[in-house]
Amino acid sequence: MAFSDLPLVGFLKTKMAWHQARQVVLAENVANADMPQYRPFDLKPMSFEPAPARMALRPAAAAGTNAKHLASRAMAPEQLSFETSRGQGWEITPDGNSVVLEEQMMKIAANQFDFQLASSLYSRSLGLIKTALGRG
Repeated sequence: MAFSDLPLVGFLKTKMAWHQARQVVLAENVANADMPQYRPFDLKPMSFEPAPARMALRPAAAAGTNAKHLASRAMAPEQLSFETSRGQGWEITPDGNSVVLEEQMMKIAANQFDFQLASSLYSRSLGLIKTALGRG
């Protein structure tokens, strides 16, 4: 089995590639901060859900072990998921440009941090495998 065939390594490589692509998109947003009618772009977040998380969640209730315990109800399926909304940005200038440099810089900093985390995990997992093979 090759090192790149390991699921964790494949995930980390994909995650780092996604962060590199996002960095390009965010840099283009900053470069076009003064262009009239420009709308900033962003990549859709990555989602690598494990197989059990993709299956439908069933309601669960706590088991009562004593008659004096309060009765519990199972959670409704709509309470088990989270809603997401996509914002329109922080502001729009009179010329129609909606790029806010502060917002883009916050996204760039968060993207850089996440990339560094993924690359650190990648290099440490490589080090662990080298140690296991007796080469480290």
